Parts: sequence; C-alpha cells; structure tokens
Amino acid sequence: MEAIFIPPESHSPNIEFYPSGKMLIEGRSMPENVFALFNPLLIFATEIATEKVDLDINLEYFNTSTSKKILELLQTLDENEKIKELNVSWHYESDDEDSYEMGEIYEECLKNTNFYYIPHTQVVCLSDRYY
Repeated sequence: MEAIFIPPESHSPNIEFYPSGKMLIEGRSMPENVFALFNPLLIFATEIATEKVDLDINLEYFNTSTSKKILELLQTLDENEKIKELNVSWHYESDDEDSYEMGEIYEECLKNTNFYYIPHTQVVCLSDRYY
C-alpha cells in the first residue's frame, strides 16, 4: 500500500494518507468532481490494515458533496475490522458553531471511533507538523 499525497488546489484540500495510519485532510474542499477526489481515499480506507488510525480533519470550508464523502470515508474506516483504534481529530474555529455541530453529526453516525474536538482561535496549518 502506497501513501496518498494530494496537494491543495484552489477548490480542493491538502490530503496526506500514510499506510502507518496517519491521515490528514486540510484546507478548503469544494471540488468540481468530488468522486475523483475521494474515491482513492475510500479504497485506501477499505484496504488499510494497520491497527491504529489517526485522522486529522481541518477544513475551514467544505461543500455539501464533500460533507457526504467525508461521512462515507469515516464510515468506511469505522467499519474496517482490521482497525482496532480509530481516532478522529475534528479541528474547527472556536467561533464556528456550524463546523462543531457537523463534527457532532459525524460522530453520531460512527460506532467504533474516538472523536476529539479541537478548537482553534485562528486558521492553523497542520500539514507543517505532519511527517
């Protein structure tokens, strides 16, 4: 299994998925073709065989089609029986109630996931701290 690196563009986020279980989705997401962007991630989520996955989601904006694909991605990871510990860190701006509530909606749809809410007072870039 190879890592997935998708650099950010004006309408799509930075994505880093590592076979070690470290994963990042960050930036703004309103791609023209959400299927082309997320299908490799869904395949990765189905095939990953590591026991622990840490996914950071740090989206300052995302559209409805992205929201649906994020839920599908989270559910795919949540249902992957090879993963024994799934940790999702949901980053949001502390004054953005909608983003926080979206995280709560996702969390309610998952059975085997530890969900953490990480407020920020300003937009932060996590990819600088990744591998």
